[in-house]
Amino acid sequence: MSDEALFLDTNVLVYIFDGDEPDKQAVARQLLRDSGEIRLSTQVLSEFYVTVTRKLARPLAPEHALQVVEHWRRFPVAAITPKLVARGIARSIESRISFWDGLVVETALAEGTRRLVSEDLHDGWQVEGMRV
Repeated sequence: MSDEALFLDTNVLVYIFDGDEPDKQAVARQLLRDSGEIRLSTQVLSEFYVTVTRKLARPLAPEHALQVVEHWRRFPVAAITPKLVARGIARSIESRISFWDGLVVETALAEGTRRLVSEDLHDGWQVEGMRV
C-alpha cells in the first residue's frame, strides 16, 4: 500500500455536502479529488448516511445519500469486525478518546494507512506510525 493512502473519517465526507461550511467543504472536496488512494469503513459510510439525511440544515434525500454511498463503494471499504470493536474500545480507554474515534483509528491502522483525516482528533497525532 502506498504511503499516500488516506483513511477518511465521516466528517470529511459530510462536509462535501454541507453548504453551510464552505471552507471545510472546499477542503473536503479537494482531498477527495487529489488523493489517489482513499480508504473508508462501514462505520464511516453508516455515520455519513445518518448525518447527511438527519443532521444537516439542508439534509440530503435518503435516495440521494444512498446513491453517494453506492458511489463511494468503489474505494476499499473495511468491514467492522468484533476484533476491531474490541480494539476500538481499548484505544478509546488508552487514548482517552470516544469509542467511535477509537474505532476509526483502529480501522485505519488495520487498513495499513499512514494518514487519517479527521477533525475529531488532534492534528499531527502519531499513532503506531500513522499520522492524524
